Amino acid sequence: MLRQAGVRVDYDDRYVDPLMEEPYATRLAGALQFHDLESAEASLQKLDAIYREYRDASDRVGTVLVRSLVLKGRQRAESLAVNSRVSPEKRREKQEVANWFRVWLETSDLFFDWLELRKQSEEFQRLFSDHHGQRRTPRPA
Repeated sequence: MLRQAGVRVDYDDRYVDPLMEEPYATRLAGALQFHDLESAEASLQKLDAIYREYRDASDRVGTVLVRSLVLKGRQRAESLAVNSRVSPEKRREKQEVANWFRVWLETSDLFFDWLELRKQSEEFQRLFSDHHGQRRTPRPA
């Protein structure tokens, strides 16, 4: 609330977005979402596009801010993944999202190729296909 009121607050933890000045604050506001796997993927697509734009423009501040948002997302997802008040299904999903954020942070250029392979994996299909409207591909007889 203080930041929204224009007060500069230098405080950092996994639940507080990094301090951003304009034009970054407006551009990145609400970009980090991971209510479910679909919103996490859409969020990473948006953040990745912004990251690449900043990188191509040699905007170090912008690239650092995008990476810090993804890192916050990973930390928040990891926290939810171990929270016993969260359902086991949601904890599995948040752990998956945390892994997605980790892989993006490590290899952003390969992330979306990796994600497509990950979503086709037997493990992913077993863990998430029944819960997210994805159909398992029948195996040939």
